[in-house]
Amino acid sequence: MSTVKLDRKVPAFEAACTGDGTFSLAACKGKNLVLYFYPKDSTPGCTREGQDFRDNHARFKRNKTIVAGVSRDSLKSHENFKAKQQFPFELLSDPDETLCRMFDVIKEKNMYGRKVMGVERSTFLIDANGKLRREWRKVKVDGHVEEVLAAVRELNRE
Repeated sequence: MSTVKLDRKVPAFEAACTGDGTFSLAACKGKNLVLYFYPKDSTPGCTREGQDFRDNHARFKRNKTIVAGVSRDSLKSHENFKAKQQFPFELLSDPDETLCRMFDVIKEKNMYGRKVMGVERSTFLIDANGKLRREWRKVKVDGHVEEVLAAVRELNRE
């Protein structure tokens, strides 16, 4: 599977998601999609990032934009995380790293002095026609959601 490239159509994909569903890029046609990848459910940084997307969800919705989070965690873990944090958006489970590899977010990380492969916090903005318009890699949580929302508004003005 090839990796995504800016200003190119994102290959069609489907993934199991919370709510006993299947999330597909095709179902988002006509709306923008913010797909954010995060390392692990219920960890401090991932919780804050999810809460920021939650707290701004209505603003994304007003701007015709769907938000979805992706990690390698199980659906059971996602369901617990989503319920506890009251996320109004779906979380996609990617245990086999299909989406992670498509978006090239699996990177070598240093965990307590050991090198491990993990998800690099990253966000992607896909337009209503399925084209990748923006990407943020090595994301720092503070201020990130506001930056993504500004990019969505800019995209909608084009």
